[in-house]
Amino acid sequence: MFIDEAEVFWKAGNGGNGCCSFRREKYLPKGGPDGGDGGKGGDVVLECSPHVNDLSEFRYKPQAKAQSGQDGMGSDCYGRGGEDCVLKVPPGTQILDRYTQTLVAEVLNPNTRLVILKGGRGGLGNLHFKSSVNQAPRKTTRGQPGEEGRFKLVLKTIADVGLVGFPNAGKSSLIRCLTNAQPKVANYPFTTLHANVGVLTEENRNLLIADIPGLIEGASQNKGLGYRFLRHIERCQALLMVLDVGSEESEPWKDFEQLRNELSLYGMGLSEKPFIIIANKRDLSGFEENYRIFMQKFPKLTVLPISCKNGDGLEALRTYLFEHFLPKTAESEEENASKAKEPLDTATSDGKDPGACAS
Repeated sequence: MFIDEAEVFWKAGNGGNGCCSFRREKYLPKGGPDGGDGGKGGDVVLECSPHVNDLSEFRYKPQAKAQSGQDGMGSDCYGRGGEDCVLKVPPGTQILDRYTQTLVAEVLNPNTRLVILKGGRGGLGNLHFKSSVNQAPRKTTRGQPGEEGRFKLVLKTIADVGLVGFPNAGKSSLIRCLTNAQPKVANYPFTTLHANVGVLTEENRNLLIADIPGLIEGASQNKGLGYRFLRHIERCQALLMVLDVGSEESEPWKDFEQLRNELSLYGMGLSEKPFIIIANKRDLSGFEENYRIFMQKFPKLTVLPISCKNGDGLEALRTYLFEHFLPKTAESEEENASKAKEPLDTATSDGKDPGACAS
């Protein structure tokens, strides 16, 4: 079961208490103070792990606590610090305050660590309070309590390209054809119940593609499953709008307008992202007529006809994705940015690159 939200309670370790002790040896019956300090409490640390896919661990284990520091001891022995509580979260995890819903932290880059709660400082032993006028102090301080908090974890998938469309448009079939992802495919609506991420690979180049459950009219008002999963494409640099163009009863031009409207109502910049149209089900009898009407209504859009069933147009789609949406490198960032914003004047029906996508 894919889980992308969880509420948790975390607590850092308390600091150990300082020790009140005096040196007592055979020939030093009145030795000075030698109480050691308490150890520092352990921190709560978030580790961004590329091997973790969702938040299921926190749904079933919502509480975590770091180890407290050890109390100080005599003979000027300091207490041992408490061990950190290291929690692994997937890339793209947001940590929100449970009560105010404000963003506390965000974990994006794999193999990085973030201290979310700090352990308490250890208390001071009586050794620190010795002075010329008080050579036998009995004063110590207690360790400070560790920080604690109740948080809401929200996962927003990190991908380069996101697939959006209505149920049964063929999004899951497409991601299966392009990547090694294996989402469930069946001939009924809402076969996909959670977000899937696949990797499109060519030589040493990788492109992450996110597939979310199908949208329906009113998804922006939290109808169906799409609203809950739209956040998984917020970080995508571009969208692939998958339309059922082959079915005789389909009206892809209306589907497209409805998709754009739902993305606009949802906000978060989704309607402003570059996009292309994937005209799916090219193998069906109704494709040619529907495609002709669609191109008459939207002649300037980038439209790539494909068939997931027989593989038509998939190679051209792969080429287009790598040419336009490959993650930017430091050397080509400016070049790719200008290319992505270049306006498109023509659309093609044979899968060749017509230029940069336009919205």
